[in-house]
Amino acid sequence: MSEPVVCSAKGCQATAVYAVVWNNPKIHTPEREKIWTACEEHRRSLSDFLDVRGFLRRVDRL
Repeated sequence: MSEPVVCSAKGCQATAVYAVVWNNPKIHTPEREKIWTACEEHRRSLSDFLDVRGFLRRVDRL
């Protein structure tokens, strides 16, 4: 039995239901994808943080 995936937001221990996929083009190759996991409450704040910086690729449901 696998452990639930926990949200990546600081201090959050909720179960993640989203994968926030991003890439920093200054340090990552174009094909590299980094993933933060997010609960329902933090999906918007995590994706907005990345989007403002131009790093957000997409948000997928887990």
